[in-house]
Amino acid sequence: LFSGINYFFFFDMTYTKHPKFLKNQVRREILTTVGSIPFMTLLTAPIFTLEVRGYSKLLDGSEYGIYFDMFTVLSFLMFTDMCIYWIHRYLHHPLIYPYVHKQHHLWKVPTPWASHAFHPLDGFAQSTPYHIYAFLFPMNKVLYLVMFVFVNMWTISIHDGIFLSFDGFLNSSAHHAEHHLHFTVNYGQYFTLWDRLFGTHKQPDYPALDPHKVVAQKEKANGAALHEPSKVKGA
Repeated sequence: LFSGINYFFFFDMTYTKHPKFLKNQVRREILTTVGSIPFMTLLTAPIFTLEVRGYSKLLDGSEYGIYFDMFTVLSFLMFTDMCIYWIHRYLHHPLIYPYVHKQHHLWKVPTPWASHAFHPLDGFAQSTPYHIYAFLFPMNKVLYLVMFVFVNMWTISIHDGIFLSFDGFLNSSAHHAEHHLHFTVNYGQYFTLWDRLFGTHKQPDYPALDPHKVVAQKEKANGAALHEPSKVKGA
């Protein structure tokens, strides 16, 4: 639902003319998502069951007050971002990448539909830190669910090509666009902290990522090719 809203109302359709945009890409992204989500749900359901039946550290209410709840939001983001950084990085290991994560990297220029277009094991692996957090640290149950909605919306936002942040601290859609193009940089989910600490950060090249400039260059090159005089054999 959120992917569709983003795609139809906010996504810049100029990206669909990008030279790296695949034929029938949107359809393929949607089919991959629809095919993967049931299997990811099957893998995740037992963990969710344990969480809601009292085996995790989730709290029924704000037992420690509003300031504690605010702190858990920050700790949730920091902890899961660190874990996803390493999981994501190992998904690029040569022994794993071709079989699991490569499917997501088919989309060099992703759309919001690509946000959940994973191999089921890929999507499940990158979701495990959220569940691990619930078993290690106390958090309000309602707030935990709110964070899950936020996580999904954030995942869509880093695939929509809308460059809202230029401060270099947040792992924006521009940072993630560089990851889809260059593979071995910007593994983080929310922040650039872990990429900076472990030498995998790449500052986005905003002019090179601008779809209007890329498409204009493509059209200019195509126009020049059309007007180039053909060579006569034997001349």
